[in-house]
Amino acid sequence: MYNPKSNKAEEFIDNQEVLDTLEYAENNKNNIELVDKILEKAKLRKGLTHREASVLLACENKEKNEEIFALAKEIKQDYYGNRIVLFAPLYLSNYCVNGCVYCPYHAKNKHIPRKKLTQDEIKKEVIALQDMGHKRLAIETGEDPVNNPIEYVLESIKTIYSIKHKNGAIRRVNVNIAATTVENYRKLKEAGIGTYILFQETYDKERYERLHPTGPKHNYAYHTEAMDRAMEGGIDDVGLGVLYGLSTYKYEFAALLMHAEHLEAAHGVGPHTISVPRIKKADDIDPSTFENGIDDDTFAKIVACIRIAVPYTGMIISTRESKECRERVLELGISQISGGSKTSVGGYYEPMAEKEESAQFDVSDRRPLDEVMHWLIDLGYIPSFCTACYREGRTGDRFMAICKDEQIHNFCHPNALLTLKEYLEDYASPETKAAGEKLISKELELFENKKMAEDVSSKLKLIHSGKRDFRY
Repeated sequence: MYNPKSNKAEEFIDNQEVLDTLEYAENNKNNIELVDKILEKAKLRKGLTHREASVLLACENKEKNEEIFALAKEIKQDYYGNRIVLFAPLYLSNYCVNGCVYCPYHAKNKHIPRKKLTQDEIKKEVIALQDMGHKRLAIETGEDPVNNPIEYVLESIKTIYSIKHKNGAIRRVNVNIAATTVENYRKLKEAGIGTYILFQETYDKERYERLHPTGPKHNYAYHTEAMDRAMEGGIDDVGLGVLYGLSTYKYEFAALLMHAEHLEAAHGVGPHTISVPRIKKADDIDPSTFENGIDDDTFAKIVACIRIAVPYTGMIISTRESKECRERVLELGISQISGGSKTSVGGYYEPMAEKEESAQFDVSDRRPLDEVMHWLIDLGYIPSFCTACYREGRTGDRFMAICKDEQIHNFCHPNALLTLKEYLEDYASPETKAAGEKLISKELELFENKKMAEDVSSKLKLIHSGKRDFRY
């Protein structure tokens, strides 16, 4: 029985409710009167139910699809403006006891080099990332209680936050590790993490169990209920995501939104972020063997419909996707991207030798961070390294209240300009610096609050003179 307030995975992600939703969407995909009604509701910027959003995703009417994309662009602009937050993943270890058939870290893979960073190696990697200009990281490990216990993760977080190299500092560490206990989530919270991220991979229980035949990750309920335990452990911000290509995209889309609705109903706050990865080639993994892959047009529509359905959430796309694909979906809903990424264990401090290559997936966008920065600036976006909300206590329901009221730009916009200025002063190439300074001047002229514009201008001058880490 479907119950979004339940703490049981098979009730808040009820399989029959997903199937009924897909049937409803299929039966109404060309019901223009209903589509119009849903779009009118969406224009209120309060979100949609999983059934309503599934109708939009299924809609085949060209004119209505154009309206869907246009509305997604408007909502993205209203909530997140032209800011794009940047981060980098840092893989700490690829030791893993699970048997996930889509991931090269699976335990049966005997030819991928296994590696675990020491604390000294983590320091070198973090300094290399700081020298690129990064301020926020997403740390990742395989699931292995012997090689990657929670104590290792906590020690690594402490190491990362402790490193202050030149003007560099990692100001926010997000964590993407396997589902764990309330006690361990409490320890992560005490360690000062930002967002706890865990991809569901697939919400289709039968397929989930088939794709995870061995290891603790085989337990569907324990994995799916992880966010509830994280929130019970005091973590304010959680990030959802599915790996598109493992099951049918319409099933995953509806179930993902049901998960977001569950978090709202049970905890009063929805997901801080939603990630949209697609399965990619990696070591012994061939994505063509998975029959549910999606093309770029479908991918773009998924992004647009998530943005409309969950207008407040941050949306993340990684370097799994090409420059062209990323450029297309930026305006449709994406608010965070990785840049200059390595998906191997290590690799930032010194290039990985081919025989030591340990990447979790092939990177499609291999451009260095400075090139990504220049690209975003040329497109009219403000590349941001802002971490102010996390450090000012604007997390969980406090962040959501501001965001849902469309007031978050009052903080994020000036903070984006300040962190961009830091990057331009400390790390940018001459070409990127010139383009960035021009963008900052243009953005200052657009401030409606002239007092705020003057205050930002004064802080920009202080940054130019050597001061760092201002925030609103």
